[in-house]
Amino acid sequence: MRAEINGQKYYGKHLMVTAVNCNENLLDIPTVSRFIKEMVPAIDMVPYGDLVIARFGEGIEVGISAVQLIVTSAITIHTNDTFRDLYLDVFSCKWFEEEVVIKMINDFFAPGEIKENVILRR
Repeated sequence: MRAEINGQKYYGKHLMVTAVNCNENLLDIPTVSRFIKEMVPAIDMVPYGDLVIARFGEGIEVGISAVQLIVTSAITIHTNDTFRDLYLDVFSCKWFEEEVVIKMINDFFAPGEIKENVILRR
């Protein structure tokens, strides 16, 4: 990325999203897989290797975790089945539009509330 904003040089963008009270799609591994696989080209990234995804945990901590390496860094997801919460991180040294990711989360998982934070990494 190596962007310069207001005289400050940045290496990458890190999007962190918390989406709570999502619909039942969040409980479905094939749907979460499809979400990630569709998000990669939607934000103009290139996957590096296969998606790693599994459901594990105990008690109220059971959920899905997934990692998709991308040529410019990684996308990670962690969910909580009990509360239907989604925690997503997208980090890339290539610029991307976080609005695309937020729209996809809303379209796939219809959260009751969504919070996002973007950090430009130096």
